[in-house]
Amino acid sequence: MRCILFGLVIMPGILAAQNRPPLLSEPIVAALAKELSGDRALETIVAISKNHRMRGSRGFRAAAEHVAAKAREGGLDSVRIEEFPADGKIFYGTQRSRPPWDAEFAELREGNTIVASWEKQPMSLAQDSESGEVNAELVDVGAGTADSNYVGKNVRGKLILASAQPGGVAGIGVAKYGAVGIISYAQNQRTAWWGENEDLVRWGHLDTFAKVKTFAFMVSPRVAKAYRERLARGERVKLSAKVRAGQHPGVYSIATAMIPGADPNLSREEIVFSCHLDHPNPGANDNASGCATNLEVAVTLARLIREGKIPRPARTIRFVWPPEIEGTVTILNAKPEWARRIKAVVHMDMVGGGPETKAVFHVSSGPASLPSFVYDIAQQFGAFVNEQTYEYAARGRAAYPLVTAKGGKEPLLAQLDEFDMGSDHVVYSDASWGIPAIYLHDWPDRYIHTTWDTPDKIDPTKLLRVAFIGAASGYFIATMSADNVPEVYRAINAAAMRRVARVADRVVGLSDAEVANLQQFRTAYENNVARSMSEFIGRPTLGDTTSTARPPAGDSGLVFGRNRHLKGPMSVFGYDYLTDKLGVERTAKLRLLNYQGLRGSGGDYAYEVLNLVTRPRSAIAVRNTVSAIYGPIPLDMVVEFLRALEEIDVVRTGAAIRR
Repeated sequence: MRCILFGLVIMPGILAAQNRPPLLSEPIVAALAKELSGDRALETIVAISKNHRMRGSRGFRAAAEHVAAKAREGGLDSVRIEEFPADGKIFYGTQRSRPPWDAEFAELREGNTIVASWEKQPMSLAQDSESGEVNAELVDVGAGTADSNYVGKNVRGKLILASAQPGGVAGIGVAKYGAVGIISYAQNQRTAWWGENEDLVRWGHLDTFAKVKTFAFMVSPRVAKAYRERLARGERVKLSAKVRAGQHPGVYSIATAMIPGADPNLSREEIVFSCHLDHPNPGANDNASGCATNLEVAVTLARLIREGKIPRPARTIRFVWPPEIEGTVTILNAKPEWARRIKAVVHMDMVGGGPETKAVFHVSSGPASLPSFVYDIAQQFGAFVNEQTYEYAARGRAAYPLVTAKGGKEPLLAQLDEFDMGSDHVVYSDASWGIPAIYLHDWPDRYIHTTWDTPDKIDPTKLLRVAFIGAASGYFIATMSADNVPEVYRAINAAAMRRVARVADRVVGLSDAEVANLQQFRTAYENNVARSMSEFIGRPTLGDTTSTARPPAGDSGLVFGRNRHLKGPMSVFGYDYLTDKLGVERTAKLRLLNYQGLRGSGGDYAYEVLNLVTRPRSAIAVRNTVSAIYGPIPLDMVVEFLRALEEIDVVRTGAAIRR
C-alpha cells in the first residue's frame, strides 16, 4: 500500500505492530533497562538539592563538583569543570553575562519573631538582593507594579508588601517612590492549582542589572494575608530587615564529561546530554531531577560500554551541567568548536515529579523551523515505554515494566507532542546553531519554584523511565548508520501520522488561502524530516520549509537575513537583548510580541521569526511559514518586528546580509 497525506509517504509494512523494542537490539534494550537506576538518581537529587544553586555561586560550584566527582567515579572521560568569566560586562552572543550572586545572611523580624530567614529557608531571600539593614514600617501596595498602586500612600523609607515578583516592584516602588525594601508573596506559575496552597514560598527575582539596588524577602500568602488584614485595620506594623548579600565578579562553572566515540571519523561528531544545574534550594524536580538523570545515564552507559555489554557508539557522547539557558548560550558562543561538532541534544528539565506534584511528562519535538528525525526517535522510545508501562499497570506483566522497589507502578502516559519553549533546548535549536534537541520535561508541576519542590515528591520509577528514554534515544543516534534507515523510517512515519492528525484539526475555520499555506508547509516539513536523516548519514542536505510564493514589492518582499556574527535568542536568562538595545517603550509597542495566535503567543512567534531569517527570506515567506506553525498573523506585524530587529543590527537587508 502506498498512501500520501500532506506529503507523507507510508512505506509498505512500516507501521506494522511491533513485538520487540524499537530501533535498538533486544540485548541493548535489556542492558539499559536492567542497569539504569531511578534509586541512584534519587540519591543524587537529595545531594544536589541541599545546595542553593544560583549561577556562579558557592552552592552552584559545590553541586558541580559533586556531579564531576560522581562522573569520575563512574568512569567517564575528560571530566572537568569549564569556567567562563561572568562580570556583567562580557557578552556571549546575545547573553550578557550575569555576575555571580551569593548570600551570607538574611533575616526579617517583627520584634523577636523571625518572619523569614536565609539560614532556615534560602528561598526566602530573592535572588540578586543586595545588602541592607533597616527598621521600617510596612505598607501594603497591592501588586506594586503600577503607579496606581501607590496613590495616597507614602512609602519613602518604608518596606512595601507586594503580590508581584520583586523585580517588577523594585523599578517603581523602590526606584521611583523611595521604598527601602520589598516583602513579596508572589505566587507560582498560574496552573489549575494556582493560589490554593497558602503556605508556599516562591522563588523571587530582582533585576540583575537594575540601576537601583535593593533587597526583597519572600513570604507565604498566609503570612502576607495576616499583614494585609492588620494594615487594613489601621494597625502599624514595623519590621526589621538585615541582609548581607550581593553580586561579585566570578565565573560560570560548568561540569562536563565524555564517552569518546569509536569511529575515527564519526567520533568528531557529538551527541549532547543536557540539563540545567542551577536553582534555589531545594529545587528537586526543577532541576536536580534532570541533572541526576543526566548523570545516571552517563555512568550507566560508561559502565555498560566498559563491561562490553553494549558496543561503544561511533559518535562521541558529551554530558553538560550548566546554569539554565545563560550557561548554554555561553558554551555555544565561547566554544564554537564544540557547537560545530554537536549533531543532536537530549535535554532533561524536570523529569521526576511524582503524583503529588500533578506533573504530566512530555517528550517534545524541536521547533517547526528545524525539521529533524531526531525528535521522532525519542517519541518512538516514549511510545514504547508508554505501551510497556501500561501493560504492566493494567495486567501486572510486561517485558520492560521499568519500575523500582520504592517507586510507583502507574503507567508513564508520556505526551508525545510538539515544540514547547522554556529551557535550554531553545538555545541549541536557535537557528544560530540549528542543533535538533529532544526535550524531556514535566508540565505542569504545582510545586515548581517553591519551597515544596522537595526530594520526597520525586518518583524513582519515573526517573528510571525517563533515563531509559533519554539513554536509548541518545545512544541510538550516536550509533546510527545507513543500516538503520528502515527502522528510522518506522519512527518517522509513526510520528508523521500524529502530525497529520493535528493538521486535520487545524484546518477547521481557516480560509482557503491559509489552508493551502498550511498544507504546503506540512508537505515540505515531512519531506525535510526524511532528508534530515539522509543528511545525518552523509547524503543529501535539507530542503526548505518556507513558502515558495513569489514575494511582492515593498517591505513584504524585502529579503531579511540575520547578522551571522550575533548568536543566540533575543530573550535569554536574566537579560533581554531586544529590550536592552531597542528600549523598554519601543519593545512594549511591538505588536507581534503581544499577539495571541491559534496555537502560540508573541514569544513563540518572535522565536520562530528570528529562526526563519537566519537563512535570508522575504517578509511574506516568513509570515506564511510562521502562520502555518502557530496560526495566521498579519503581515504588517511581522514586518514591524523585522524592521525593529534591523534597527539594532540583529537582522540585515540587501547587501548588508553578506557582511
